[in-house]
Amino acid sequence: MSEKIKVLVVDDSSLVRKIITDILEKEEDIEVVGTANNGKTAIFKNQELDPDVITMDIEMPILDGLAALKHIMKTKPRPVIMMSVLTQHGADATFKALELGAVDFIPKPSSLLSMSVEEIGDLLVRKVRSVARSKIPVKRETPEIQIPSKFSVKGISEKVVAIGTSTGGPSALITVFKNFPDKFPSPVLVVQHMPEGFTAAFAKRLNDSSNLIVKEAEDEDDVLPGHGYLAPGHSHMEIYKKGDKYKIHVFKSEKVSGHMPSIDVLFNSVAEHVENKAIGVIMTGMGRDGAEGLLKIKKKGGFAIAQNEETSVVYGMNRVAVEIGATDEIVPLERITERIIKNI
Repeated sequence: MSEKIKVLVVDDSSLVRKIITDILEKEEDIEVVGTANNGKTAIFKNQELDPDVITMDIEMPILDGLAALKHIMKTKPRPVIMMSVLTQHGADATFKALELGAVDFIPKPSSLLSMSVEEIGDLLVRKVRSVARSKIPVKRETPEIQIPSKFSVKGISEKVVAIGTSTGGPSALITVFKNFPDKFPSPVLVVQHMPEGFTAAFAKRLNDSSNLIVKEAEDEDDVLPGHGYLAPGHSHMEIYKKGDKYKIHVFKSEKVSGHMPSIDVLFNSVAEHVENKAIGVIMTGMGRDGAEGLLKIKKKGGFAIAQNEETSVVYGMNRVAVEIGATDEIVPLERITERIIKNI
């Protein structure tokens, strides 16, 4: 049997620490090597216990989760999964943590969420396993992007950009979105695997860090150039054509490729309706959702991009896409926007 995944659990609530510990220790391949009730203790125990993964609460006494995370990333980086509460403040703090280097987050059990404690536990276990052996990508400067002169005047392209991502995706998407130029002539549709309730706050985060107008997608939205549409955490999102315009269909059904929203659902609809005017991008994340859909985009004559292994928190979905021949280019995170722009 391979070595167990060592986890450090950090939360100021003794009850939450016990719940998380019990969930993780039911798994034969996971061991909770220690707990901490504040950020200062977490920093010390990260040095002392050398965990593979840390679960980190945000609101704690003495030193909060964001301050502890910042110190850990500077001194002894480890994959950190944040425990987030579904409030505006909680969401803002969570996305700040992702920008500081946390690899992912899970929601704390709450009456505001439709997820049960068991579902959250399953999600936690999957995420711990997926990030345990991952690298913490080194943040690199984004190279200056040469913007084609056609973007300096208002114009519309027939191209449609579709992006799929999962674990490690939120901070990676912020990098991609902040580099889109003003007057970008195409729409950008995104599926990010994220719990229900957090996608609206994340869409606002993308909107605030981008030249695009970004929103959580709603059924019957018109698909407009210079706009970004993020699939809601509770539904699938696909694109269809009505007359000479594209529109969005948001709907609930069974999970596809293990997810709702599913990247495959979006990519399949883009391949069918946009055909050779599509640009598909698959990024960091566990599993294989999106790989088959990206292959369909490529077969229809669209352009297919995968994030490379070196800049991915989890080289999973994009690895499968590469292995099945679904990609035209494999590029580092900081060059994804440039390659999109060059193919518009």
